[in-house]
Amino acid sequence: MPHAATASEADAAAPGGEPVGPLERGLAVLRALAAHPGPRMRPGDLVRATGLARSTVDRIVTTLTHLGYLRIEDDRDVLLAPRLMELGNAYLTCCGLPDALEPLAVALADELDESVSLAVPDGAGVRFISQSTRRRTMALAFQIGDLLPAERCAPGALFASGWSPEQQADWRRRLHDDPRDTGFPAVPPRSAPPAPDEVESAFLQRVADARGNGWAADDQLIEPGLVAVAVPVRAPDGSTVCALSVVSHTSRHSARSLTEHALPRLREYGARMEAALDSPAPAATPPVPGGPDTSRAAKAELGPEFLQSLTRGLAVLTALGSAPGGLTLSGAAEATGLARATARRALLSLQQLGYAAATGEGRRFTLLPTVLELGYARLSRLSFAEIAQPHLARLVEQVHDSASVAVLADDDIMYVARVHTVRIMSVNITVGTRFPAYATSMGRVLLAGLPGREAAERLARAPVRPLTPFTRVDAADLAEAVAQARRDGHALVDQELEEGLRSIAVPVRDRTGRVVAAVNVSTHASRGTLDDVRQAVLPALTAAAAAIEEDLAVVTERVRLVIP
Repeated sequence: MPHAATASEADAAAPGGEPVGPLERGLAVLRALAAHPGPRMRPGDLVRATGLARSTVDRIVTTLTHLGYLRIEDDRDVLLAPRLMELGNAYLTCCGLPDALEPLAVALADELDESVSLAVPDGAGVRFISQSTRRRTMALAFQIGDLLPAERCAPGALFASGWSPEQQADWRRRLHDDPRDTGFPAVPPRSAPPAPDEVESAFLQRVADARGNGWAADDQLIEPGLVAVAVPVRAPDGSTVCALSVVSHTSRHSARSLTEHALPRLREYGARMEAALDSPAPAATPPVPGGPDTSRAAKAELGPEFLQSLTRGLAVLTALGSAPGGLTLSGAAEATGLARATARRALLSLQQLGYAAATGEGRRFTLLPTVLELGYARLSRLSFAEIAQPHLARLVEQVHDSASVAVLADDDIMYVARVHTVRIMSVNITVGTRFPAYATSMGRVLLAGLPGREAAERLARAPVRPLTPFTRVDAADLAEAVAQARRDGHALVDQELEEGLRSIAVPVRDRTGRVVAAVNVSTHASRGTLDDVRQAVLPALTAAAAAIEEDLAVVTERVRLVIP
């Protein structure tokens, strides 16, 4: 859809009219960033990718950065931020399929010892909404949110049986316009694509076979070595709502042997999933009434650079994910604290832009899988270190000392992320370095996060020795130091690891409240007293840990993240 870059913020949608301009253009910027091959873009790149005016791009970037959906590095580079996954999480909650079916998918993966996925139709493509993978050297790299061409995967043949004439026409048009599949970053592009008519003929035959057999196979269609078999999962009305797939490698199975091995269990689990969908849905929790319109405060703070309509539109989008099945207009207005007319304009805009649909004679609005195109797959690939790194960098800018994140590794701590400060005399530690937990601030914070008995057992078996004249080595003294860290919520270690080195650490917790890592600032002992360190560093350190926790909670709401 063409973008009117000069339209004012007062753009509004009426039934059959144009979408709210700032919302449409903001989503265009997010799509451009998500589709870009690299992790970052300059504003000029966004201008070229979207066709928007530079002033419009700047206002959108300012607004989305304020919301936490983007971040700026090196003063100019624009990157997607983990909090953007709130939008995709909203769709995954709204559709209800992962919550209802994922436990069965995980059980099937464990039973077959193969990777299992759930996928839904998205236009003429196939988009993943759940992945239960096996940890192997040759691992499968698909992520939640990845979009595949229908003709190059097993679920596509199942979904194509129900395509409308418009979807079939869109698919044929795409075959001719993009024969190398460059528009699908999740799959390798075709180096020597066959003629579109040849691809169409082969796919239609696979669709007919799938319709007759009730299942479909992928014999290395995506890339050499990858095989899969899939069955449909149908709603109570008989429509196919998703596909259940088992994926393997030719080092373990051929397409035929995988089908023989997995198909009986696939059919059984598919039937169990259909029964789960046929069960009465739990009563939806009424949306929590929204608070005051916080975009007003941001507008007052940032002035004309802040786009209220974009903020409100994204608030409505995320509100639709407050319960499976979406919300009514009244529910969306209540959940966001917006006026009904404002919520209505946002809902109609999201519907016209292909991110939401009206159901139940238009009385309820639900999100569509296209929402996942807004950077979900890219952000779900972030490692724990990549989530923490920008917050460490910001912390170092504030305190002018090096900062690190570490995890427990047996009786040691292991550094998994670090940002150095620029000083003539600095602490030289690299990622992967290990130190004894008992003598470090991060170690004591991590031990304090364990159940009391486990912490005591780790301290009892650790080979404690004096690393400096200041190292605590008495068992009771160390136990009290860990207990003190538990009470205070932080630990400060003064020259116990190395003379002249002082550090202060706080815990990092996952979305369940469990301590999974620690973040610290290390400095030279000559730079003030212990109280000086607490006063100068602890507030910023605590804020950095909280920011890491917020990003971690959003990323891991639907994605399994392995923390080293």
